[in-house]
Amino acid sequence: QVQLVESGGGSVQAGGSLRLSCVASGRTFSTNYMAWFRQAPGKEREFVAAIKWNGGSTYYADSVKGRFTISRDNAKNTVYLQMNSLKPEDTALYYCAARRVPIVATTAESYDYWGQGTQVTVSS
Repeated sequence: QVQLVESGGGSVQAGGSLRLSCVASGRTFSTNYMAWFRQAPGKEREFVAAIKWNGGSTYYADSVKGRFTISRDNAKNTVYLQMNSLKPEDTALYYCAARRVPIVATTAESYDYWGQGTQVTVSS
């Protein structure tokens, strides 16, 4: 099992920045990809960004490309999501997820482990 704990959410004004963190524990050696998803009220969970634990290849949703950056610190078993130029439409509950299969994926059902989420609210 892998446990994921997110932190760093909060309330900011449009144009502001936040950095989310996700600390992984347990059988982390079994995971190949880490990702961030988000879910706004009444909407489906959507892919935001993913990173490969070894090698660091990154992938982004078009809606956040150029504004968000995913990174990882293997020594700390931590994945980050730096969010800049935030918009009201970025408001959502942000989840960290881990995937065992060594192929990148952008659908929620492809991920094996999930955190509890951290709320991000962007006001105009």
